[in-house]
Amino acid sequence: MVRVSIVGVRVEVPSNQPIMLLREEADPRRYVPIFIGSPEATAIVYSLQGMETPRPMTHDLVTMLLTELGASISLIEITELHEGTFFAEVEFAAGERTFRVSARPSDAIALAVRQEEQPPIFIADDVFEEASLVFDEEQEEEQIEEFRDFLDQVKPEDFV
Repeated sequence: MVRVSIVGVRVEVPSNQPIMLLREEADPRRYVPIFIGSPEATAIVYSLQGMETPRPMTHDLVTMLLTELGASISLIEITELHEGTFFAEVEFAAGERTFRVSARPSDAIALAVRQEEQPPIFIADDVFEEASLVFDEEQEEEQIEEFRDFLDQVKPEDFV
């Protein structure tokens, strides 16, 4: 498994399709872009920017339920890629018990970014080899700066 971190979410122009970008933590720092839905993009961006909503969003509700039940997220793993669709699993811990639940990567990460201590995110080796991209150093810095600029300026309405 390859450990990754979240670079951010941005809207791809001209399609207006949100993309979540994950980056390999170890060198050579390859990237995996995943197209996601607007509600999940909004949920991730809200959390990354520390924005609160007047009422809990779905991912907030799940997070509150986990807390009340004494459960936590141990890890997120993107396990498969079939015909352009990524599949993930969320591993939960509740007392001595651990269990996994199938999820969309965007939902899994929207939950992960809401945890007090963000759980590690992994991508299965075969999925990573198939989906990863390599940017040269200049492209990498440029892309990261673009994502940061986007995150600084994005509004929830941008995902509608």
